Amino acid sequence: MKINKYNDFKNISGAVIRDLRQKANLSQQNLAEKLQLLGIELTSKEISKIENDDRLVQDFELFAFAKIFNVSADIFNTKV
Repeated sequence: MKINKYNDFKNISGAVIRDLRQKANLSQQNLAEKLQLLGIELTSKEISKIENDDRLVQDFELFAFAKIFNVSADIFNTKV
């Protein structure tokens, strides 16, 4: 079961992920492929849902995003 909302809190990391992805000139498919190399099975459709606040991001997924973009995981706790 995918959770997209928790006690009226929505995903704030989606906008940050989208911004980092675009700055890195990666498509959602390219990002999905990089995640899969790290053992994270996300599709481009799921990345789209994350970026559009329709799916929450798991903590282990955030760490994978941080590794790909070479940033601290703390960056995902801020709004763009």
